[in-house]
Amino acid sequence: MSTRPAADIHGLSAYLRQTGTAEHPVLARIRANNATHRMGKMAVAPEQAALLAWLVRLTHAERCLEIGVFTGYSSTALALALPEHGRITACDLNATYTSAAQQAWRDAGVAHKITLHLQPALITLDSLIAEGRAQSYDLAFIDADKPPTPQYYERCLQLVRPGGIIAIDNVLLHGRVLRPPEAADPPAVAVMRTFNAALAHDSRVIPLTLPLGDGLTLLIRQ
Repeated sequence: MSTRPAADIHGLSAYLRQTGTAEHPVLARIRANNATHRMGKMAVAPEQAALLAWLVRLTHAERCLEIGVFTGYSSTALALALPEHGRITACDLNATYTSAAQQAWRDAGVAHKITLHLQPALITLDSLIAEGRAQSYDLAFIDADKPPTPQYYERCLQLVRPGGIIAIDNVLLHGRVLRPPEAADPPAVAVMRTFNAALAHDSRVIPLTLPLGDGLTLLIRQ
């Protein structure tokens, strides 16, 4: 039996990043800043953003929808992957966090591709539907507060075209969805446990959940 220690998770993540496309300098800066941010755990995992950017290129996506911006890692990665005429509709509530995202967009030269809506995401999503934007998005990324996830998902099903992709982050809640329910669980745990279980029976999508970051679910809209 080998006595060599297994690679630590951080070392493995760094190694895997080296085997892929080089991280854009602006993305590297956002990641470094998030590491010291008091709410840095809200940030998307770099490997998740890399996969989403890869999917944008693979599917020749032109229109993306992001629910939850934080400091802009995923939106910057998506915008860099989009063609010059590509556009992102970004939804968030926090002007302080998204000011950092907007600076990152400018630094990366992609600010013209992104429209930020600073209001509750459900208001923005309902407005887009009312404006006739149904089935106009190629990819939607949900990375926001967990309790409204089912509502975000239902709106995205209307806004994403057939054959398009809906991606949802933090579906594992650091493993809490796997454990038996506890009285101290926040409401998000029960919501996500029920939501995750229902996806396998939802004929409107083809689901795939990957153990990237805190769990990333990818869905093809039927």
